[in-house]
Amino acid sequence: MPNVICLGELLIDFPAGERDASLAEAVTFAKAPGGAPANVAVGLVRLGVSAGFIGAVGRDPFGEFLEGVLRREGVDAAHLAKIDGARTTLAFIAARSDGRKDILFYRNPGADMMLAPEHVSDEYVRSAECLHYGSISRIDEGPRAATDKARRIAAEAGLLVSYDPNWRPTLWPDRDEARRRVLEGFDGATLAKVSEEEWSFITGAEDFAAGAKGILDRGVELVVRSEGPHGASFATVGASGHVDGFAVNCVEPTGAGDGFAACLIVELLAHWRQGRRPGELDIEELHRIVRRANAAGALACTQVGAMPSLPTAGELDEFLRRQAS
Repeated sequence: MPNVICLGELLIDFPAGERDASLAEAVTFAKAPGGAPANVAVGLVRLGVSAGFIGAVGRDPFGEFLEGVLRREGVDAAHLAKIDGARTTLAFIAARSDGRKDILFYRNPGADMMLAPEHVSDEYVRSAECLHYGSISRIDEGPRAATDKARRIAAEAGLLVSYDPNWRPTLWPDRDEARRRVLEGFDGATLAKVSEEEWSFITGAEDFAAGAKGILDRGVELVVRSEGPHGASFATVGASGHVDGFAVNCVEPTGAGDGFAACLIVELLAHWRQGRRPGELDIEELHRIVRRANAAGALACTQVGAMPSLPTAGELDEFLRRQAS
């Protein structure tokens, strides 16, 4: 059984070939497997931690392609549902030099919207050490119920629980409802990773300390805000700090946040296995963990496509050795 279960969307990303062009202006798009929780699953395996995926794709060529990618990457796809009558979701992406992205989803409906509680196995989730999920699976009733079932099982089994809101405004019909559902996702989470671009909407604060306090007050033990090339900020009840990022030639940033999240989970699991929870780590340990996650995120910017860009443990170690020399 895998160490980490990732639950949520699996889709095809089509990043634009032209930098700083809008979706309307872009001429070329490259096909790449994606979907934030699925990206994290691949990132985990590349960093040496086994991962399984719970999600849904259509019975179409894109769904077949994605299942093949997961299996080739070593992700357990035994709990990937194939949905009749729904197409695998597509996402077209235009990247900006400052890290912002314009994303247009094609879901009419997307198969990921058909995920349901019966797709979530109690035994499968309980067998893991960690559950990771995002907020896109909290939009529609079926996926939300499936996510909440997995969260309840994880809580009962005492798993490390990781949440990345991954706010995508174009997918939500109502912003107030979106914020309520996104905030619900923090409940029961041990780790929360939030990007700087979604921080103010989710937390209601521009300031990191104020926003982090609101999340910590919901019971989360470690909050990390990824800040692109500027690095990341982190907070627990007893420690907080900022870790600078790494300068790289950023080709396409789609997988950066997911590579960052995967690395956080890997590092925290090492402590978790020793009986040490994220909220019990000291500032030096947290600084080291976040620095390594920053490196994983930076490396994920150096290639096109989310999954193809995620670094292996060896690549990450070598990158950090070069930075130290």
